[in-house]
Amino acid sequence: MPFQFEDHDPEAYRRKGKLISLAMAGQLIVCGLVFSQLLQAAFDGGFWLNVLGVLLGLVATSLVFVVLRERPWMTEMRYVWQLKHRLSRVSGYLPALRRGMAEGHDTALAVLAFYHQGMAQLAELNGRTLDDDAELLAEREVVRAARREHGLPERVSGLDLHDLEAFRRG
Repeated sequence: MPFQFEDHDPEAYRRKGKLISLAMAGQLIVCGLVFSQLLQAAFDGGFWLNVLGVLLGLVATSLVFVVLRERPWMTEMRYVWQLKHRLSRVSGYLPALRRGMAEGHDTALAVLAFYHQGMAQLAELNGRTLDDDAELLAEREVVRAARREHGLPERVSGLDLHDLEAFRRG
Protein backbone atom coordinates (compact mmCIF):
# COMPACT_ATOMS: atom_id res chain seq x y z
CA MET A 1 0.00 0.00 0.00
CA PRO A 2 1.54 3.32 -1.04
CA PHE A 3 2.19 5.94 1.61
CA GLN A 4 1.04 9.47 0.78
CA PHE A 5 2.25 12.65 2.45
CA GLU A 6 -0.38 14.50 4.47
CA ASP A 7 -0.43 17.97 5.95
CA HIS A 8 -0.79 18.17 9.74
CA ASP A 9 -0.50 21.10 12.10
CA PRO A 10 2.77 20.73 14.06
CA GLU A 11 1.38 22.48 17.14
CA ALA A 12 -1.68 20.21 17.26
CA TYR A 13 0.54 17.15 16.78
CA ARG A 14 2.88 18.12 19.61
CA ARG A 15 -0.01 19.02 21.92
CA LYS A 16 -1.76 15.69 21.27
CA GLY A 17 1.52 13.82 21.59
CA LYS A 18 2.19 15.27 25.02
CA LEU A 19 -1.36 14.61 26.19
CA ILE A 20 -1.35 11.03 24.95
CA SER A 21 2.09 10.36 26.43
CA LEU A 22 0.99 11.66 29.83
CA ALA A 23 -2.24 9.67 29.71
CA MET A 24 -0.45 6.45 28.80
CA ALA A 25 2.25 6.97 31.43
CA GLY A 26 -0.46 7.59 34.03
CA GLN A 27 -2.34 4.50 32.97
CA LEU A 28 0.84 2.41 33.14
CA ILE A 29 1.54 3.64 36.67
CA VAL A 30 -2.00 3.00 37.88
CA CYS A 31 -2.29 -0.42 36.22
CA GLY A 32 1.17 -1.46 37.42
CA LEU A 33 0.32 -0.49 41.00
CA VAL A 34 -3.09 -2.18 40.91
CA PHE A 35 -1.73 -5.42 39.49
CA SER A 36 1.20 -5.40 41.91
CA GLN A 37 -1.10 -4.86 44.89
CA LEU A 38 -3.49 -7.59 43.76
CA LEU A 39 -0.64 -10.06 43.29
CA GLN A 40 0.92 -9.09 46.63
CA ALA A 41 -2.38 -9.63 48.42
CA ALA A 42 -3.09 -12.94 46.70
CA PHE A 43 0.38 -14.53 46.99
CA ASP A 44 2.01 -13.10 50.14
CA GLY A 45 4.40 -10.61 48.56
CA GLY A 46 7.79 -10.76 46.91
CA PHE A 47 9.89 -8.71 44.52
CA TRP A 48 9.04 -10.84 41.48
CA LEU A 49 5.33 -10.32 42.05
CA ASN A 50 5.94 -6.56 41.85
CA VAL A 51 7.81 -7.06 38.59
CA LEU A 52 4.99 -9.25 37.27
CA GLY A 53 2.46 -6.59 38.29
CA VAL A 54 4.34 -3.92 36.35
CA LEU A 55 4.58 -6.23 33.31
CA LEU A 56 0.84 -6.89 33.49
CA GLY A 57 0.28 -3.13 33.71
CA LEU A 58 2.41 -2.67 30.61
CA VAL A 59 0.41 -5.32 28.75
CA ALA A 60 -2.90 -3.72 29.80
CA THR A 61 -1.69 -0.26 28.74
CA SER A 62 -0.47 -1.65 25.40
CA LEU A 63 -3.82 -3.33 24.74
CA VAL A 64 -5.70 -0.11 25.46
CA PHE A 65 -3.33 1.74 23.15
CA VAL A 66 -3.86 -0.80 20.35
CA VAL A 67 -7.62 -0.32 20.63
CA LEU A 68 -7.42 3.48 20.72
CA ARG A 69 -4.90 4.02 17.92
CA GLU A 70 -7.58 3.64 15.24
CA ARG A 71 -9.69 6.47 16.71
CA PRO A 72 -10.06 9.62 14.59
CA TRP A 73 -8.34 11.81 17.19
CA MET A 74 -5.20 9.67 16.79
CA THR A 75 -4.82 10.54 13.09
CA GLU A 76 -1.70 12.65 13.53
CA MET A 77 0.00 10.07 15.75
CA ARG A 78 -0.82 7.24 13.36
CA TYR A 79 0.48 9.26 10.40
CA VAL A 80 3.79 10.04 12.14
CA TRP A 81 4.26 6.38 13.15
CA GLN A 82 3.71 5.33 9.54
CA LEU A 83 6.08 8.03 8.29
CA LYS A 84 8.77 6.94 10.74
CA HIS A 85 8.32 3.32 9.70
CA ARG A 86 8.71 4.19 6.01
CA LEU A 87 11.75 6.37 6.69
CA SER A 88 13.31 3.58 8.72
CA ARG A 89 12.78 1.12 5.88
CA VAL A 90 14.28 3.52 3.33
CA SER A 91 17.30 4.27 5.53
CA GLY A 92 18.37 0.62 5.24
CA TYR A 93 18.61 1.09 1.48
CA LEU A 94 20.41 4.45 1.43
CA PRO A 95 23.78 3.18 0.13
CA ALA A 96 22.10 1.35 -2.76
CA LEU A 97 19.82 4.32 -3.44
CA ARG A 98 22.81 6.66 -3.57
CA ARG A 99 24.53 4.36 -6.05
CA GLY A 100 21.31 4.27 -8.08
CA MET A 101 21.11 8.05 -8.06
CA ALA A 102 24.70 8.24 -9.32
CA GLU A 103 23.72 5.87 -12.14
CA GLY A 104 20.68 8.01 -12.99
CA HIS A 105 17.82 5.73 -11.86
CA ASP A 106 14.57 7.68 -11.62
CA THR A 107 13.23 5.28 -8.96
CA ALA A 108 16.24 5.95 -6.73
CA LEU A 109 15.70 9.67 -7.17
CA ALA A 110 12.03 9.30 -6.23
CA VAL A 111 12.78 7.27 -3.10
CA LEU A 112 15.56 9.64 -2.03
CA ALA A 113 13.25 12.61 -2.60
CA PHE A 114 10.67 10.87 -0.38
CA TYR A 115 13.32 10.28 2.28
CA HIS A 116 14.40 13.91 2.39
CA GLN A 117 10.84 15.26 2.27
CA GLY A 118 9.86 12.86 5.05
CA MET A 119 12.82 13.83 7.22
CA ALA A 120 11.99 17.50 6.75
CA GLN A 121 8.32 16.95 7.59
CA LEU A 122 9.19 14.88 10.65
CA ALA A 123 11.54 17.60 11.88
CA GLU A 124 8.84 20.22 11.33
CA LEU A 125 6.20 18.19 13.19
CA ASN A 126 8.59 17.65 16.10
CA GLY A 127 9.56 21.34 16.21
CA ARG A 128 13.15 20.80 15.17
CA THR A 129 15.25 21.99 12.25
CA LEU A 130 17.60 20.11 9.96
CA ASP A 131 20.10 22.99 9.89
CA ASP A 132 22.60 21.10 12.04
CA ASP A 133 22.97 18.21 9.56
CA ALA A 134 24.98 19.70 6.71
CA GLU A 135 25.51 16.32 5.02
CA LEU A 136 21.77 15.65 4.88
CA LEU A 137 21.05 19.13 3.53
CA ALA A 138 23.77 18.79 0.88
CA GLU A 139 22.41 15.44 -0.27
CA ARG A 140 18.88 16.90 -0.40
CA GLU A 141 20.12 19.61 -2.75
CA VAL A 142 21.91 17.04 -4.93
CA VAL A 143 18.68 15.01 -5.17
CA ARG A 144 16.69 18.13 -6.11
CA ALA A 145 19.20 19.07 -8.80
CA ALA A 146 19.26 15.53 -10.21
CA ARG A 147 15.45 15.43 -10.33
CA ARG A 148 15.42 18.77 -12.18
CA GLU A 149 17.99 17.44 -14.66
CA HIS A 150 15.77 14.42 -15.38
CA GLY A 151 12.73 16.64 -15.81
CA LEU A 152 11.07 15.37 -12.64
CA PRO A 153 9.30 17.55 -10.10
CA GLU A 154 11.34 18.36 -6.99
CA ARG A 155 8.70 16.97 -4.65
CA VAL A 156 7.04 13.55 -4.56
CA SER A 157 3.60 12.75 -3.21
CA GLY A 158 4.56 9.59 -1.34
CA LEU A 159 6.29 6.22 -1.48
CA ASP A 160 5.43 2.75 -2.66
CA LEU A 161 7.60 0.29 -0.73
CA HIS A 162 7.70 -1.92 -3.84
CA ASP A 163 10.06 0.66 -5.35
CA LEU A 164 12.72 -0.52 -2.88
CA GLU A 165 12.68 -4.04 -4.36
CA ALA A 166 14.84 -2.80 -7.25
CA PHE A 167 17.69 -2.14 -4.80
CA ARG A 168 19.73 -4.34 -2.48
CA ARG A 169 19.55 -3.50 1.18
CA GLY A 170 22.71 -2.00 2.69
